Amino acid sequence: MRRATTSCCATCRPVSSGLDAPGQSVSDLLQELIFSFQRLDWLSLLDLLLVTAIFYLLLRWLRGTQAEVLLRGMVVLVLVIAGLTSLLPLPAFSYLFQTALPALLVAVPVIFAPEIRRALERFGRAGDVFLSTSEPAQVERIVSTLCGATQRLSDARRGALIVIERDVKLEEYLETGVPLDARLSPELLLQIFYINTPLHDGAAILRGDRVAAAACVMPLSASGTLSRSPERKMGLRHRAALGISEVSDAVVIVVSEETGSVSVAHNGRMIRRLDQSRLRNILMAFYRPHAPQWIPAWLERLGARVRSVRGQR
Repeated sequence: MRRATTSCCATCRPVSSGLDAPGQSVSDLLQELIFSFQRLDWLSLLDLLLVTAIFYLLLRWLRGTQAEVLLRGMVVLVLVIAGLTSLLPLPAFSYLFQTALPALLVAVPVIFAPEIRRALERFGRAGDVFLSTSEPAQVERIVSTLCGATQRLSDARRGALIVIERDVKLEEYLETGVPLDARLSPELLLQIFYINTPLHDGAAILRGDRVAAAACVMPLSASGTLSRSPERKMGLRHRAALGISEVSDAVVIVVSEETGSVSVAHNGRMIRRLDQSRLRNILMAFYRPHAPQWIPAWLERLGARVRSVRGQR
């Protein structure tokens, strides 16, 4: 009887140790976290802040694109797999994950190649101002001309696509249209986008205060922004406006042929249903941008308040 009890206990021990394995893994993980927090110093905090800033910029650049959903799925999958391999004793699954991880890191640049290129272009243009050294009177005339022509096109419900060139030159798209190099005027824009004329089907590219070309072919957007909007039935003009704003820093004015609504596209984003006053404010903001601020606004306000307090004393 004593031998049977001993053998029964011996057979039960592996089962109980197997049940305690996940708890032991969790305990080891908690101990490692506590040990890591105890070793934190200012250099480690700086390292964490830099990594956080990189991920924040990456998510901000990918926001509103199809790559956002794909990246979210990849991150969730990696976290789930990493959690399973660290909490449960799964040697075969852990080996498979460690073997496939390098291939996944190689595949990420291939999958997100368009988004990475677009993000690098935006980073290279960071801090740039609008390519306009015009006099205030000339800027006022350009903005007034664009607003007046857009309003008349909207009232007549004539579709229009006006691309304002900025720092990034649009030579490859100028070659697809008809060169004009004509002085900008409302009558010229109305004539270009008149129905059934040879130049109405396409985009007019503005360079400074001149219309460089008309009937230009623009790239269509592939980000899926329009498919997620409440009004998904949008024509090729809006897709072309988003497309050229994604591959360049151009500002695009779109007039819908069906509804007459006016929209502005820039940097892969579109602002819709603009009246003449809002359109004017947006264009003036692009033609006369504020100087880049290297000090945050809240820090400037705090400094001004401190200086005012010192002045009162």
